[in-house]
This record gives sequence, structure tokens and C-alpha cells, in this order.
Amino acid sequence: MTKIRTYDTTLRDGEQCEGVSLSLEDKLKVVARLDEFGIDVIEGGFPASNPKDIAFFKRVAKMDLAHARIAAFGKTCKKDIPAEQDPGLSDLLASGAPVVTIVGKAWDAQVTCALLTTQDENLRMIRDSVAYLKAAGREVVFDAEHFFDGFAANPSYALACIRAAHEAGADSIDLCETNGGWLPFQVDEVVRRVVGAFPGQAFGIHCHDDAGCAVANALAAVHAGVVQVQGTCNGIGERVGNTDLLTVIADLELKMGLEAVGAQRLEELTSVSVFMAEVTGVALSPHHPYSGASAFAHKGGLHASAIARFPQAYEHADPAKVGNSARMVVSELAGKASLVQKAKLLGFDLEDAGVDLQEVLDDIKAREAAGYTYEMADGSLALLIMRHLGVYRPAFTLESFRVIVDDREDTGALAKDAASEAVIKIHVGDQRFVATGEGAGPVGALDAALRTAITASYPEVARLELVDYNVRLPDESQGTDALTRVTITTADELGSFGTVGVSENVIEASWNALVESIEYGLMRTNKVNASSGRGGDA
Repeated sequence: MTKIRTYDTTLRDGEQCEGVSLSLEDKLKVVARLDEFGIDVIEGGFPASNPKDIAFFKRVAKMDLAHARIAAFGKTCKKDIPAEQDPGLSDLLASGAPVVTIVGKAWDAQVTCALLTTQDENLRMIRDSVAYLKAAGREVVFDAEHFFDGFAANPSYALACIRAAHEAGADSIDLCETNGGWLPFQVDEVVRRVVGAFPGQAFGIHCHDDAGCAVANALAAVHAGVVQVQGTCNGIGERVGNTDLLTVIADLELKMGLEAVGAQRLEELTSVSVFMAEVTGVALSPHHPYSGASAFAHKGGLHASAIARFPQAYEHADPAKVGNSARMVVSELAGKASLVQKAKLLGFDLEDAGVDLQEVLDDIKAREAAGYTYEMADGSLALLIMRHLGVYRPAFTLESFRVIVDDREDTGALAKDAASEAVIKIHVGDQRFVATGEGAGPVGALDAALRTAITASYPEVARLELVDYNVRLPDESQGTDALTRVTITTADELGSFGTVGVSENVIEASWNALVESIEYGLMRTNKVNASSGRGGDA
């Protein structure tokens, strides 16, 4: 089976989607999930362009990745500057990334109007940059920007740009349909000509979706001979978006008989899609191909009755192969098998315990309808399962809390002199504790107060660190009256985990997520004795 290399650019091109801004912890979680899914190359961003990306490359270098290779993205050397003296290329090498992707112009009009240089100098920039990075021992991907528009305007020069990268030793030359306006039959024709002109050279494709053809164009390019597909998870990106890499992967495997991640990993596609929607904050349409909640849903009576006898009548593919399921009613759950498997990963055997699986599923479904999501909240899901097992014991109980935000006269819109103070009253066993905490924000103040109150009873709380905090509005149409969902990521010596809280009040939602993060964190340490009334072991 022919292997098509998958190249994910969610952390770079995807983050250019309006409204998307990923924290460092978000980016590292994405890397871990995509590596687990079997993505071949994960593009991390621009080294040295900002403090977050600098920290990203330092942190990701310490991750024990099983499959994926990290790519650093940059540009060819600047005009009139030797490649070995170009600071941008030096930053790419300093990142330590094993794969380096550089973008260069392949449209003569872009060369003269955007770069303000000559066509020959642009060819020199491409050739020298690729050769310099190859000599440094890196795998080099050359992104031929605006290639298709450049080929239409001046095919001989567009091909000259490809030849420069080819002769310099580029491992893959990826043809970029940058403006997103081409159609599949046009892409197929051009790619065939290019691939035929450079036998033995590996080519890739990078498309945008402005005309609604990004996935189709990527598949057409594969049909014409490319062996690498660039895209973003769920197709997020600038303007209309990029090629949806997850849809392409499913099409390659199920429709074209090619290998992208393999049949076993393909079953994780829906969970990856939902995970990426949550971490990026871009809602996944229920009608999204393959992974949407309604992708295999059947509402009409005629369809429902036919599906029961002959699923292929109204399903183009087996939903189980992408981790989804056929539904007669709308549901966000994959079913009992998924619940049993997930519970085992969290340390619970629901079948041996004799738990009513449908009852647990109904509980999760009701909570999801109320705004919860457990895709990124393993801690909260574990506590929910423990409640159904009858082994959950609260580590503490709340009597009340109060948060005060104090802000003095500001000097402008960017002033950051507000401070928060929290007072909480809680009970641990038969003891009552009152504590205060301060922080830059109300959540930080609550966290500080809670830790002060319980440290004497649970000194292991010092091992828990709140590393990320996200707020989502499941229904933005309600404005300031909308339900608020808060997810908190907490880290300990075992790794990181998420918890979720939901309320119309953002502080209450935050408190609920914070409490569950502390309770689950304590349980992970196996220090909480169930018989003491303080909690239960996970």
C-alpha cells in the first residue's frame, strides 16, 4: 500500500485563523495528540518570532515523540544576503527541529512586486537557502508559494523555481495553491506536468479553501503524483481555511486505498477532530465530514428503516472506521464500547464492576446537553465514573466563597493593575477552615485560598500546578447571558490532565473546574484514603 506523508500545519497556518490563539500548553497538547494519531510531520511555527514559539521549540525537544517529526517554518534568505549570514535561517537551525520548511516565491509578479528583487536573485535565494540547510543536516521542505498562479502566468519561471530547489537537494517540494481559487481538474493537470518534469523528486501539496475545493484539490494532487499532503485539523486557517487534513486522511485510506495513518489509528479520527475543536476554540460543525456528530445521523423515517436493513443505502463509509457511529438520534457519544475503553485507560473496569453502562452514558449525554464536554477533561470524567461506581468521596466540602476584584484608576486600556482577593470557608472531615488568597485574577486568588486551606490536611497539593485556563461559550448567541464552560489543565509528576466546570457565572464555573482539578490530582497521588472520608483512590 502506497504511503502518503501527512504534514500538519495547525500550529502555524491554522493559528492564523481569526479568533484562534493557542497557549504554549495548548500547542504541546496538540503535538502529543497528533503524534499519538500517527501524523508524520508537525509544523510548530516560526522560531525566534515570539517568546511563545521560542519556548515551544525548547519544550517540544524534550518530548518523547513516538512517530512525528517537528518542523520549523521560515523563509528563504533575504535578497542580497548570503544564506550562511541570514538570521532567519540561523534561527531555523538553532530551533533544533529535524525538519525545516522554507517558503519561497514561485510567481514572477510576487518576486518583483513583493520581494522587490530580480527573478535571478529569487532563484539564488531559493537555491542557496535549501543547500545551506541541507549541508547543516536538516530534512528540507521547500514551499513554492503561489505556485499555481505563478505557473499560469509564467510556467517557465515557476518551473525554474522548482528546479532551483530540486538541484539544491530539497527532500520535498510542496506546491502551494496559496489563494485557494483553483479547481481539481486544473490542479491535476499542472501537478502531472511538474511531477513528470522532475522524476525522482518527492512533491507535496498545500491548498487553501477559498473556492471550497481544498480537500478535492489535495486529493487531485495525490492522484497526479504528490506523496505529501499539508493541511490543518478541521481545516482551520486564514480567510476560509486550509485543507482539512483529517478529511483528506479518511479519503486517502477509505476511498483511494492509500495509507496515511493506518486503519487502526484511523479509528481515532473523530476523537482527534473533537479534541482539536476544543483546544482551538473553533466549534466543530455537526455536519463536518466523517467526524461531525451528524455525519452518520439518520432522521428521516425512510432512511432509518433502510439503514436497519442495509447501512450502505445511506452511508458512504463505515462510521466505525473513523471512530464515529451511525445514529437514529443526535448524540455526541461513540457508544458503550468507547466508554468502557476510556474508563480502562483511567483505571476503571466498568464491566467487572457491573455498572449500568447506559446509565453512565445517559448521565454524560445529559451533561453534554447542559454544556459540559469531556474530550479534554479526563479528570472530570474520572470523578463522574467514580460517582457511578459509588467510590467517590469528596476531599473537602464548600461552605462558601467570596471574590473581590480591586481596580484603581487605570492609565489606559493596557493597564494591568487590577488585583483579586478570595475568601473561602471549607470543611475537611469535621474540621472547618477559613482562608484567604490573592492573585492577579479571581481564579488565581481562589486557587491560592483553597491551597492555603487544605495544605495542612493534604500537603501533596503542592505537587499540583495549574498550567492552563480556558473559557468557552458553547452558545455565543446568548451574549453575556451565555452559559460558560471553563477547562483547567493541571500538571503533576505524572503528566497533565484536564477538568471542566459549567455555569452561567464564570467564577462559579471556574471554581467547579478548580475543585475537580484538586480532587482528581490528590487521587492520582494515591495519598487520599477512601476510608478516612477525605476521598477515594482513582
